[in-house]
Amino acid sequence: MTARAPTRCRAFPLALAAIALSVGGGTARAEDATATYRPEVLGRVGVVAAGRHFAAEAGLRMLARGGNAVDAGVAATFAASVTEISHFGLGGEVPIAIHVADRREVVVISGQGVAPAAASAQRFRQMGEIPANGPAAGTVPAVVDALAVALAEFGTLSLADVLAPAISLAEDGFPWYDLLTRILTRELDNVRRYPSGARVYLQGPGGTIPPVGSVFRQPELARTLRALAEAERQHLDLGRKAAIYAGRDVFYSGALGQRIARAVQDAGGLLTAQDLAGYRGRIESPARLLFRTRHGAFEVAKAGFWTQGPMLLQTLAILQGFDLERMGHNSTEYVHTVTEALKLALADRDTYYGDPEVAKVPAAALLSEAYAARRRSLIDPTRADNSIRPGDPWKLEPGRAPSGASSQKTGRREASAGWSVGPARLVAAGASSTSPDTTSIDAADGKGNLFSAAPSSGWFFGGTFIAGDTGVPLGNRMQAFVLNEDPHPNLVQGGKRPRTTLSPTIVLRDGRPFLALSSPGGDSQDQQAVQVLLNIAVFGMQPQAAVEAPRFNSLHHQRSFGRHGFGDVDGHAGVLQVEDRVAAPVIDGLRRLGHRVQIVGPFGLDTGMSVAGVDPIYGTLFGAADVRRERFAVGW
Repeated sequence: MTARAPTRCRAFPLALAAIALSVGGGTARAEDATATYRPEVLGRVGVVAAGRHFAAEAGLRMLARGGNAVDAGVAATFAASVTEISHFGLGGEVPIAIHVADRREVVVISGQGVAPAAASAQRFRQMGEIPANGPAAGTVPAVVDALAVALAEFGTLSLADVLAPAISLAEDGFPWYDLLTRILTRELDNVRRYPSGARVYLQGPGGTIPPVGSVFRQPELARTLRALAEAERQHLDLGRKAAIYAGRDVFYSGALGQRIARAVQDAGGLLTAQDLAGYRGRIESPARLLFRTRHGAFEVAKAGFWTQGPMLLQTLAILQGFDLERMGHNSTEYVHTVTEALKLALADRDTYYGDPEVAKVPAAALLSEAYAARRRSLIDPTRADNSIRPGDPWKLEPGRAPSGASSQKTGRREASAGWSVGPARLVAAGASSTSPDTTSIDAADGKGNLFSAAPSSGWFFGGTFIAGDTGVPLGNRMQAFVLNEDPHPNLVQGGKRPRTTLSPTIVLRDGRPFLALSSPGGDSQDQQAVQVLLNIAVFGMQPQAAVEAPRFNSLHHQRSFGRHGFGDVDGHAGVLQVEDRVAAPVIDGLRRLGHRVQIVGPFGLDTGMSVAGVDPIYGTLFGAADVRRERFAVGW
């Protein structure tokens, strides 16, 4: 999800002062930064880090039953679909990355639904836009499929086991909490636009927002979840995996799927029963990059070019050629260099990324050392370049560019002087394009299994369409497609995945399982993840300190939502958001270099990193939870 206008996080002054002292003007060695707002969570059997304590506790219950990190992650995600309803619902999507310990392998489960078969650029152009909310806003729901695949192939428990916490939270209810009230108050008029969502969420007296602390129940969603568990029970004689998939099939090809499709069709949407019945997620190999520092060799695994994940790898490849440790953590030189690398990677993301099952993507070239060297040479240490500079990776792609796929065909070119942006391209992002949100689920176990997920869609923002009496909020991801740039690898098309911002991460350290991390934040997800990784890999920070350290965020990119405008809400290029814990001389230096700096609160960037991992020395486990966005971690 895209980043909202940041708000100042409420934090205790003494804690903030301690953290500020620990970073000493933005250039102190990171090993000295030990004071943190929250304690690091440690464990021996398992650790779960998530968006709320409801989800984290659901995962911990699976570990207590003898389950592994995948069981914990699946249970936590189901629980989040019930309790984090401002950010995520069962009809959304959830890309997943897993380190499978007994195979010593990282796999990706796509978890991103495709556009309904009836979707096309022509159709949406006639509508004037791709809607961000309502019955035509969602891709085929992918959550149930992705979680079933993860559980069946890499977990150990039953579908009924991992659904039990979510069913209880939906049926017996959970206490309504303040964050839900704050967001729903802001979105109240939008939520009322869709009676199906208003009926479910406005359970207070007279159809109002429920009071904080009151018990909030979702009986229709509970029945849907129970239907999955019951279908599994009826097919146990077929074996564990087949029974799990039988539970999954109820959602996609059974009576439940028929009801979901009928509700969408009756409301004027595109999703059909055939779209649901024909949907199958994929297990894929990740995109990878090896990043070396004096602290070790860090192999970073991301989902493929149907996500923005590889831009993190491109950024690391560019930065591999700089002595970041010498620059000093969050010094002017460091922030400038990382920001310029991010801007180059984001320009490539906006130009070349799309679903490789349908579109031509120069994947090998984009992640090659030769291409990284070319991109690295464009960074000027004396000034910020605020032009838009996608490269031309097709020159390095094996087999070269197919007809119609070159950067010249899309009207872009690489030049150190920058690329001139036409009026149709440079559209202000506008307030309407900020449409959060997402949550995060990460888990680790004592055997070395890692689970990372970025669940999203079906949120309050702009209003929620719930499919009839199923309790299932449908997604919002169709808007991530490009509509008016043709040809483009992310052009909307039936049966195609939109290039999503959702971006789970797995990291191996010296060949051994190390980190699972993810975050909400839309276009900023990987910008924040790369800073946390650099804090650990370059500056040797402990995970909780790495998560809490001051961060920055570039708005110099095309937004992935709404009107897909460029830059900040006014269309300004070169905007760099910086948390005010970064030293004032550093901020002054960035402005002198030409960055358009926006100062936000001490924890003001609208992201929230959660981390789970394995200690590389002792093999014990750790979790870290961001102060931003109220992340939560538990360990055992």
